[in-house]
Amino acid sequence: MKPALSCLLLAAALGAGLATPAQAEPGWSANLNLVSHYRFRGIDQTWGRPALQGGIDWNHEDGWYAGAWSSNVGRRSYPGGGAEVDLYAGYNGKIGDDWSFTAGLYGYLYPGASVRHARCPSAAFGAPCASLPGQRFDTLELNAGVGWKWLSYKLSVSATDYFGANTRTGYSRGTRGTLYHDLTLTVPLQDSLNLIVHAGYTDLRARYGDHQPSYADWRVALAKTFEGGWNASIGVVGATNDRMYHPPSGGLSATDGATRALNRTALVLQLGKSF
Repeated sequence: MKPALSCLLLAAALGAGLATPAQAEPGWSANLNLVSHYRFRGIDQTWGRPALQGGIDWNHEDGWYAGAWSSNVGRRSYPGGGAEVDLYAGYNGKIGDDWSFTAGLYGYLYPGASVRHARCPSAAFGAPCASLPGQRFDTLELNAGVGWKWLSYKLSVSATDYFGANTRTGYSRGTRGTLYHDLTLTVPLQDSLNLIVHAGYTDLRARYGDHQPSYADWRVALAKTFEGGWNASIGVVGATNDRMYHPPSGGLSATDGATRALNRTALVLQLGKSF
């Protein structure tokens, strides 16, 4: 297995899970979104192609929440798959007028996707072609966070190996306990228009050869809500660590000869509807 394959698969997985539960009106709600391409934690999930995403949420007046969310993803990163399904639950609370807190579970599922379904030869696999492990990408995270007015911080901890990264796929050790730090500032500019500034860091405590996969990501966006439940956003997103996520050593397809800078700085457009 080339180091680049493991870099590609991890890069794809790091992007998983766009939905973020937040305090909302009690009861059931749903959302549907179209994005120019799917980015999360700075990494391109659809290889520059659009994504259709949707979710359903339940919120209790006491602060408990649960929901499900789904998106298409690129088969070049998730061989044998093509869809992501997220399940989550937890609790949101407030302390006074300015402080808030959250704690929960977040599961990422990729039906049918496995390293075993990658093709050889491909950009990520070169001859001689060896037997591929039947390693799936499904992952569970625990998270907790705190917010003050416009500023929020959330820490996510992987309770399983991080999206298939372990000794079976060539890593120096298992990756349970991987951390993701999320710091986000949401500034109201005027009625229904917000400026969002995000910085994140993925702390993955394993190596693949001489590659260190930990990296930082960032996003700056304008988000607008409209009457009738419509919303839209425009933002710029990117990530560091070219050795892991940029050709020639990263961003290699597991199903054909394609390559792509999965961490490149890019413009992302979104149009959505809440129900």
